[in-house]
Amino acid sequence: MATTLTINGSDHRIDVPDDTPLLWILRDELGMTGTKFGCGVGSCGACTVHIDGEAMRSCQVALGDVWGDVTTIEGLGTPDTMHALQAAWLRNQVAQCGYCQSGQIMQAADLLSQNPDPTDDEIDAAMSGNLCRCGTYSRIRAAIRDAATQMREEVL
Repeated sequence: MATTLTINGSDHRIDVPDDTPLLWILRDELGMTGTKFGCGVGSCGACTVHIDGEAMRSCQVALGDVWGDVTTIEGLGTPDTMHALQAAWLRNQVAQCGYCQSGQIMQAADLLSQNPDPTDDEIDAAMSGNLCRCGTYSRIRAAIRDAATQMREEVL
């Protein structure tokens, strides 16, 4: 049975079984390859997307369980109009291999939506489920602080 999902503000008609993971719908059905497959069991965070603004592991959410609008890294910002986190990632030279970065950014966006001025301990706690094999954790933390500052200044 076909289902309609709102992804990055656009409706997509999906005709796959209800138990299909959202990750495979995004990548295989819709060609949105910014969301990465990492572990397949929700432990690494590479597949993090937002569902109704909440960070979720898309490998662990079946189509039939999607409860709201989905935002992927492609919907967070564009090369011409980057989200504050994407710009901070570049300024702070976070990415090495880059594989985990979309999930890291999506998790960080969820953190900053709830806590616009997180401490290092709060950043570490919020990001603890997102793994980076390159070990750029100190750069990730710096970029999140950088983006938080930028976002607070934009509000003023």
